[in-house]
Amino acid sequence: MTIVQELAVFAEKASFEDLSQDALREVKIRVLDSIGCAIGAVEGAPIRRIKEHIDDFGGAPLVTLIGGGKTSPDRAALYNSALVRYLDYNDSYLAKKETCHPSDNIGSVLAGAEFSGSHGKDFITAVALAYQIQCKLSDVAPVRHKGFDHTVQGAYGAAAGVAKALKLNQEQIANAIAISATAYNALRVTRTGNLSNWKGLAFPSTGWTSTHSAFLAMRGITGPEEVFEGNKGFMDAIAGEFSVDWSQENLEKVTGTIIKKYNAEIHSQSTLEGLIEWRNESNINPEDIDSIELETFDVAYHIIGGGEEGGKKLIRTKEEADHSLPYMMAAAILDGQVLPAQYHPERIVKDDIQTLLQKVHVSENQSYSAQFPQQEAISIRITMKDGQIFDIAKIDYEGFHTRPASWGMVRKKFDMLASPFADEVLRQNIFDVISNLEDHPIDELTRLLAQVRRVAR
Repeated sequence: MTIVQELAVFAEKASFEDLSQDALREVKIRVLDSIGCAIGAVEGAPIRRIKEHIDDFGGAPLVTLIGGGKTSPDRAALYNSALVRYLDYNDSYLAKKETCHPSDNIGSVLAGAEFSGSHGKDFITAVALAYQIQCKLSDVAPVRHKGFDHTVQGAYGAAAGVAKALKLNQEQIANAIAISATAYNALRVTRTGNLSNWKGLAFPSTGWTSTHSAFLAMRGITGPEEVFEGNKGFMDAIAGEFSVDWSQENLEKVTGTIIKKYNAEIHSQSTLEGLIEWRNESNINPEDIDSIELETFDVAYHIIGGGEEGGKKLIRTKEEADHSLPYMMAAAILDGQVLPAQYHPERIVKDDIQTLLQKVHVSENQSYSAQFPQQEAISIRITMKDGQIFDIAKIDYEGFHTRPASWGMVRKKFDMLASPFADEVLRQNIFDVISNLEDHPIDELTRLLAQVRRVAR
């Protein structure tokens, strides 16, 4: 039996009863968090362009778009996944050498589940399966250091999750994964240097094509059965040798994922919490700051701090701002928050934030790197022009796996993001369905999501 066939056996056997109560709760919390992110993004400029693209090209009206309308499942996967991802506010998983956003899978699985008339239990199981596969592969087969994007492992998880939602058999699941994983190996250049819209759309594109792969497999199209171990397969060409005993896997990886407190790249969260707490306790004028020295762990330094993935002080767009520690730290000090408003074009170009971010200096602390991903340790030294010094230290933040996000925290975040586009009654109805999703057919949720307004109230 090939590895992809072993993975397909695991996927086919996975059931709702396999989830612990902790895993069930965490899946539902992440669905609520992701739907909040999606609703909050409906007026994003790239989102509007994708909607125009879908409207122009058409598509059989089979599944629901968040905000109304219907299209084909693969195009719905693209659009709804883009909504979840656009704000860069959805959850993350931290492996030692890889970071991913497993809730990126939810838009694709939702499309498959609605198409197949699934119950909430089926949807929850398929989401947990996608999380398990993507996160496990991030653990054992990181690809960032080889120049590939974290969407690579997502192609396995999304295809498996959609195939599960479609109730495909073992052979079809194996083919869905094989097609998707062979075809969609994306380059890390998406997240290096000057960033583009594609930073937020790379996984939605993977979700789109992975969903398409599952439907091709449903119709009998086959894929390379040695996609993992074969000549020029994933191990040979990209990841190197690794092993996973899929027969011993469960559906618990979701409990190790983390939720963003701030609308900022995941490795910035403890830094921002520390700065905002300090700002709220101190009576300082940001103009009196002389320098801000941040010591952080290697991944944060290299991805968002100006290390190997490029400088982070030339900030002109949302995509550049939300992947720049200097910009986000300046926003935290000046505004006392890092939310979607901090990425409006008019905020990005203001002199106060552009001046302050130039005073930020980021370096790696090797002891903090050794503690990652068990901790997100950082230390900050702020020196004022009069010589006064403030020191800040953190090892985690609210939403990290050591301080998990509560229903209350995520509900507050959901209401904040969704309120411009969904009234209180609609928000409550969405919350009620998601919080008891195992008791509802999935079309009850999609009917509510269709009522979201695309123009703020």
